[in-house]
Amino acid sequence: MLLCIDCGNTNTVFSIWDGERFLCTLRTSTHHGRTADAYFTWFSTLIGHYRIEPNITDVIISSTVPRVVWNLRVFSDRFFGVRPLVVGKPECLLPHPPRVDVGTGVGPDRLANAAGAYDRHGGDCVVVDFGTATNFDVVAEDGAYVGGVIAPGVNLSLEALHQGAAALPHVDISQPERVIGTNTVACIQSGVFWGYVGLIQGITDRIKAEYGKPMKVIGTGGLAPLFAQGELLFDTIEDDLTMHGLTVIHTYNKENG
Repeated sequence: MLLCIDCGNTNTVFSIWDGERFLCTLRTSTHHGRTADAYFTWFSTLIGHYRIEPNITDVIISSTVPRVVWNLRVFSDRFFGVRPLVVGKPECLLPHPPRVDVGTGVGPDRLANAAGAYDRHGGDCVVVDFGTATNFDVVAEDGAYVGGVIAPGVNLSLEALHQGAAALPHVDISQPERVIGTNTVACIQSGVFWGYVGLIQGITDRIKAEYGKPMKVIGTGGLAPLFAQGELLFDTIEDDLTMHGLTVIHTYNKENG
């Protein structure tokens, strides 16, 4: 079985792939001080809850937080006897290497998104990934990541608004019933929700115009289904796109490594 680990700035996700499907997906907060032993205690406790006896033979890691990779490597080696494949490292081969400015590093999550999107939908697409940042990943006809856009994430914007304006409360994001709010919470929710609908629509329209060819828009990340309710922003929603991309990259390395 393959253990896929996607470590973002806010959350770290573990998914177990049996070759045909994900048996379970576990989520914890990202903390650079968490030790390998702490990861194993948390992981084994939840796996017991799912009544799964995983035979982990391979591990692949995507991490936008470099400081956590060491402990995840130790976790993989100590408890599974596996040297993990780390996306973005020279030894990790990519099915379609990115085409960006020389010397530019591409986030491993964006590389995984590109691999997953191409495998499921082919090229000429843009992935809108809702995380700590809202990323727009452009995937070319041949499957290569060729650039994109990084915008502040929804929850990050809400927190900044709360921190920067003492009189404004922290609110949870949701689709408001009306655009015109009649109380402070409703006003904030409307501004953030419809503001991001406009941001997504505006950026994807500009990407399509600059790209010059028809493109499919794929939404992923925890808030993608919420914003799909607002307008027809996405052609499809993929909840597990990044994880699927990790399985694609792992398979490619097994076959070509």
